[in-house]
Amino acid sequence: LRPPGLVTLLHSSSKPNPNLVVSAFCLKFPSPPSLLPPQPTTMASSAGASLTYPIRAGEVKKGSYVLLKNHPCKVIEVTTSKTGKHGHAKANITGTDIFAGTKHMDISPTSHNMEAPFVSTKTWTLDDVKSDGFVTLSDEEGNVREDLKLPKDEKLAKEITDAHEERQDGEWADIEVQVTSAMGIDQVMSVNISK
Repeated sequence: LRPPGLVTLLHSSSKPNPNLVVSAFCLKFPSPPSLLPPQPTTMASSAGASLTYPIRAGEVKKGSYVLLKNHPCKVIEVTTSKTGKHGHAKANITGTDIFAGTKHMDISPTSHNMEAPFVSTKTWTLDDVKSDGFVTLSDEEGNVREDLKLPKDEKLAKEITDAHEERQDGEWADIEVQVTSAMGIDQVMSVNISK
């Protein structure tokens, strides 16, 4: 009787040699867990594209973009404290979420890296506003988007809807919206109406 996992190897001659038996145990080890943090899922970015890039906390300036408590924020204030007893000056960074408008704050040693989101803005022409709140947008290259909703900002949503209704009533107007993209999120952020 052999224990489970025991392998018997025979000599490679024409006749088996009963005196030559080599035994070995087959051990299975679980694969090690990944040392990398889980990757965020994205809706708008292409496969393999990074959503952020590193930036030293000491290089963050007012008006730049940075992740604060996992929120993509535009920096509104940066203050730096003096070097403390542990030898690191600290940057106190305050910003507003570029999509929700909420205020966030983080403190980091100026020599340490933080994450900054890739932020882009593109202008689209508004073609239609559906009854469910989705908008139809097109660009100069003929690309069409129908996956975005009116903004959550009620005042901006009403401005876009009113301009679209006036255009349908015969008052022709060019309606352009600016779509901001960051962290896999795309959102209509502003409107430009020209009559």
